Amino acid sequence: MSDLYLPRTAVIDQRTQESPTIFTLRMQFEDDHAQQAFDFSPGQFNMVTLFGVGEIAISIVNDPQDSHFFDHTIRVVGRVSEGMSGLRPGDRVGIRGPFGRGWPLDEARGKDVLLVTGGLGCAPLVSVIRYLMNRRDQFGHITILQGVKHSSDLIWREQYDIWSREHEVKVLLAADVVTREWRGQQGMVTELIGELNLRIGRAIALLCGPELMMMAAIANLRSMGLADNQIWFSMERNMQCGVGQCGHCQIGPKYVCRDGPVFCYSELADFMGTKGF
Repeated sequence: MSDLYLPRTAVIDQRTQESPTIFTLRMQFEDDHAQQAFDFSPGQFNMVTLFGVGEIAISIVNDPQDSHFFDHTIRVVGRVSEGMSGLRPGDRVGIRGPFGRGWPLDEARGKDVLLVTGGLGCAPLVSVIRYLMNRRDQFGHITILQGVKHSSDLIWREQYDIWSREHEVKVLLAADVVTREWRGQQGMVTELIGELNLRIGRAIALLCGPELMMMAAIANLRSMGLADNQIWFSMERNMQCGVGQCGHCQIGPKYVCRDGPVFCYSELADFMGTKGF
């Protein structure tokens, strides 16, 4: 884009209520040329502006091949996201981006892919899952582990069912608190890792979710034999500028908005879970 600090106007095309506190906005740029030129990698994010209220970083959740629109799934957690929950088709927002480094898809080609997510951590990985499914012959076995706090928190239920029916795809779901209708496992999503039969030499793991969950998952994966350079994760920090200038998202020597949000574990092993970082 010509100006990293100047938002371009996008129009809300569709709104989907995923859960009581989570919604998805499908958007397209008001300017056709801007929409045609928009390109991103799974794992990147946009800075989304609610005019007159503020700006927040939101992951892009659709496949890049869907070039005529882009989707953002948003949880209501603060003033800006609460204001965005009132947006409807025809309303306008500002978009800066895409920013950051996405998932290592070139490195994943030809390998088995394990995706471990917790809560709305599934959002930064959903674009990857859609990317993998649309290019199924380029990747090996795909395993998706999704964990939520309460079984009613699970979004994209129908989509998980569709993915589970794909060739060489396994989907395992876990919830801390469950209802009678729950068909997954009760407990932590990290407990599902022990049930896997990973082909260690040809596997790559992609993680996203609460940091403590990811640390537990990383410990389990390393104990199974995965090397640090086979483990990748998406970090969440207070990203206010998107270009590594304000310093709010710094972790050790890295800026999450510029150097991430996707990192190889070997890059941040010394800083995850450390107070002050």
